[in-house]
Formats: sequence, structure tokens, C-alpha cells
Amino acid sequence: MHAVLDREVLLERRQYSPEQSSLWDKLSLAQKFATSSLTQFGYDLTFIRSSKSGNIAVLLCDSNAATISDDGEIDTAPNITIRP
Repeated sequence: MHAVLDREVLLERRQYSPEQSSLWDKLSLAQKFATSSLTQFGYDLTFIRSSKSGNIAVLLCDSNAATISDDGEIDTAPNITIRP
């Protein structure tokens, strides 16, 4: 039982890093809902790119990228290049 609790604490700590928390605060409400749905599939909020059309949230899952527009539209095959 103790090992299960320790694992939950580690997972919880990993999911809410200070960097992700500050990124989360910059998302629109629609982006927060969309980000929550993608994190269930293993995506992590990586950075936010500002553009003329608004902020674009970029999430990564292994080498797969996904973007979320200001209005919450998810694109799991965006035409972007992620630098290492």
C-alpha cells in the first residue's frame, strides 16, 4: 500500500512542474479543456507560441506533436518542426 502511495505522489509531482504550471496559466479556457483531454493520451504541454492569430499551445508525446489554437481546436498532425 505504501509503495502505491509513493508512486502516486511521484506521478502527481511529475504532472505539475512549476514550468507547466506557469504555461497552464497562459492558456485560454478552451485550450485548458483541450490540453486536459490530450494529457490523457500521454501528451505534455511543452511551450506556447505567440502568433498573429493568438497563442498556440504545443504539446508533445514522444516524438509526436499536437497544437491547440486559442479557441481550443486540436491539431494532432501540425505542420511544425520541433527543434531538439
